[in-house]
Amino acid sequence: MAFIRKRGGSYYLVHNVRHEGRVRQIHLACLGRRPRISDDVARGVASQHPFLRVDWKELREKTSRNVVQPFEHDSRYLRDLLLAIRNLHFDLADLSFPLLELTKDRELSAQLIAGLKLLRGTLDVKLHELRKVKAPAFDA
Repeated sequence: MAFIRKRGGSYYLVHNVRHEGRVRQIHLACLGRRPRISDDVARGVASQHPFLRVDWKELREKTSRNVVQPFEHDSRYLRDLLLAIRNLHFDLADLSFPLLELTKDRELSAQLIAGLKLLRGTLDVKLHELRKVKAPAFDA
């Protein structure tokens, strides 16, 4: 049975197997600093370990039940998030859309555009939540 294990500052999806009388852990996937089990993780594990049975529904429920807001105890999460936002900002600023139209992989271009639209929607929702709090520091 697969389970989630925290090691250092990251979470991992692992599975125990017995080999020559000893228990060995197989690393199935890195879930990052906040355990999230996406469809991509499930597909990746299923393709690499096709004979392994994993109860994805139970694992997703466990991660959603046990999620602790990381910034409640440590501002490191917020600093890392701010750094990721800055890096994304610079990456997007450097992105040239005329070159994107010339790429051979049209599906990848469409996925990037869909991802940007999703990002815009998520940002709109979060900024709206901040406006409802009416905190002067969060006025946009």
